[in-house]
Amino acid sequence: MGMAANEIERRIKAALPDAKVEIRDLAGDGDHYAATVISESFRGKSRVQQHQMVNAAFGDDLGTVLHSLALQTRTPD
Repeated sequence: MGMAANEIERRIKAALPDAKVEIRDLAGDGDHYAATVISESFRGKSRVQQHQMVNAAFGDDLGTVLHSLALQTRTPD
């Protein structure tokens, strides 16, 4: 089933409109992705809170339609 990389990016940007997003397909199977997300919205938030903000963009699809998403998050330099 899986989720396309452009849909992952679209959902993250819908949740965090200022975000710069880079998506990588880790296994070439459309099920295992890594994302780097850079957003001013993360400023003052812990790493856990930052990841929760990104994960919220996927709701119940995280762990089902989107099997795996490894995250790296940070604020802009």
